[in-house]
Amino acid sequence: MNDVIAKSRRLEVEHLLPAYRRGIFPMGYAGTRVVTWHQPPIRGVLPLEDAHFSHSLQRTLKQRRYRISFNEAFDDVMAACARTPDECWITDDFRQAYGDLQRQGHAHSLEVWVEGQLAGGLYGVHVGGAFFAESKFHRVRDMSKVALAELVQHLRRQGFRLLDVQYQTEHLARFGVIALPFPEYSQLLNEAVSLDRKFLL
Repeated sequence: MNDVIAKSRRLEVEHLLPAYRRGIFPMGYAGTRVVTWHQPPIRGVLPLEDAHFSHSLQRTLKQRRYRISFNEAFDDVMAACARTPDECWITDDFRQAYGDLQRQGHAHSLEVWVEGQLAGGLYGVHVGGAFFAESKFHRVRDMSKVALAELVQHLRRQGFRLLDVQYQTEHLARFGVIALPFPEYSQLLNEAVSLDRKFLL
């Protein structure tokens, strides 16, 4: 990728929050000890007040045939995300570092349960009024979409300002994800991280 600004041999948990505050995030490579640090010139952001979901997903949300939890199965969510084809960058080192970050209260998972089984979810990092969504997965149809919709509603309730999704993709654009030039994103980021917000009360 042309947005790599640095490389390292290790992922140290103490480097993560300062990086996120600057709009930088890491990616790993399966079978290697290489970590690349990314700062895309165009950033994917889901405006919390402008997020939109399909009619079928809205029906699913209204039916509520699932249970939502937070941080009940952080390690399981990361493991499930790592097994999806596009998320091979989530190495064992990443699972350990973000697990440490979760235990410090800075990383969080959202789980979707169907009939007592983990059916989908996502995880990310919380700094001030910004949430940096890292990855999502599903084992039951549409449950990763449910996870995203529930996250949006939760962040609205908590008064968050920014939901960062790293890149705008065709899939994410359906939910209202926009592409911001980095200077515009950086201004929004600085405003968001300066806020005093709690992910969980």
